[in-house]
Amino acid sequence: MTWLVRSVVAAGALSIAAASVWFLGMRRKWGPVLDAQRRINRALMNPRQLRTAGHPGAYAGVVHHVGRRTGTAHRTPVAPYPTDDGFVVALPYGTRPDWVRNVLAAGTARIEHEGRTFEVVEPRIVAATDAPVVFPASEVRAHRAFDVRHCLVVRRVD
Repeated sequence: MTWLVRSVVAAGALSIAAASVWFLGMRRKWGPVLDAQRRINRALMNPRQLRTAGHPGAYAGVVHHVGRRTGTAHRTPVAPYPTDDGFVVALPYGTRPDWVRNVLAAGTARIEHEGRTFEVVEPRIVAATDAPVVFPASEVRAHRAFDVRHCLVVRRVD
């Protein structure tokens, strides 16, 4: 084999290994992988998603929350699903993300969804199997693939 073929094979093997570590790390909720993915999302994905999040027809909504230590206002794209009296948000990164801890500590937040902003209170973590919403089939498949175990449930303030 030529050096070019060997290089391509090595690069392919390395890519497969990296993808496997990422997938297993996300599924097993391995801290270093979750932290790396959250940093990537914060730097690259969130700014792009926030351009349309919360607007009518957008996949993502926005949770507005306040830093529990700094008091700084933050915006985080999430996928809120309406319930009879609030919203449920699946937590693919577990309960460790700052936005989740901020909402739990404050006991309140605002959620932009379908062009409207809702005040929400009484945040609580529930098992994904106990979430008070029927997720679309595509979401259920993703939750299974990434072993989503928890959801954040909030109640709307009318």
